[in-house]
Amino acid sequence: MNPRLAIITVVYKNYDILADFISSLGRQSEKNFFLYLVDLSPVPQKIQTSIPHQVLTSENKGYAHGVNVGIAQALKEGYSQFCIMNNDTYFEKDFVAEISKALQSRPKTIIGGKIYYAPNFEFHTNRYSPADRGKVLWYAGGKIDWNHVLAHHRGVDDVDHGQYEKTEVTDFITGCLICYDRAVIEALGTWDESYFMYYEDTDYCERAKRANIPLLYIPLIKLWHKNGQSTEGSGSAFHVKYQEKNRVKFGLKYAPLRTKIHLVKNYLFALVRNI
Repeated sequence: MNPRLAIITVVYKNYDILADFISSLGRQSEKNFFLYLVDLSPVPQKIQTSIPHQVLTSENKGYAHGVNVGIAQALKEGYSQFCIMNNDTYFEKDFVAEISKALQSRPKTIIGGKIYYAPNFEFHTNRYSPADRGKVLWYAGGKIDWNHVLAHHRGVDDVDHGQYEKTEVTDFITGCLICYDRAVIEALGTWDESYFMYYEDTDYCERAKRANIPLLYIPLIKLWHKNGQSTEGSGSAFHVKYQEKNRVKFGLKYAPLRTKIHLVKNYLFALVRNI
């Protein structure tokens, strides 16, 4: 039997957005997967689906904690392939098949795909024509700017004209969709739960690179993302707070010394200014 794929997604009070995600899973041509819904909501609600699944509940200790809960259960139940993904997404019927194929052909590799904004969820909503909607890129590979400790999405806000169709090594893979096998877990262990939200995925990828584990962008794996629906929206106070706090944390852990000094100075200045 082929290795089984565990799909792990973290839920926090955002039950209304699950319909398209679950519907997409129900249409998959490859059925050899199991869904783990890790619900960190203070009052969990019943989630209705006929897809083989398990709901795991836990205290809300952040996104990385939710991921770790799901992976621990999947490992316990014998799964060997793992796909961690946002549930404010939807995708076509070959999505699981492409992930399974990629993981089988590239062991001990972290894999990501091409991610579009869902139509009308673009950050610059007035920039695009109706014909462009659904083709606007959110992520097509990533690059870390170590001078400023910023994790940039390649191609973000560009309309896809086939400019990112090459399978290639990338600098980081977004936690919106990140896939790997048991060998990666055996090498790296669990996600760092101290981040709570944001940069936990970048941290995991940086650990992988330093352990000589490849990060691979595969454009045949595609999904559409309703950007920011699980974190009060892009640019929200919640978003800004944790992005900046954890950017500093990540930088102090991995950046060159000169960058670390600037990070601390700028962060302290911002704290004083906001008192």
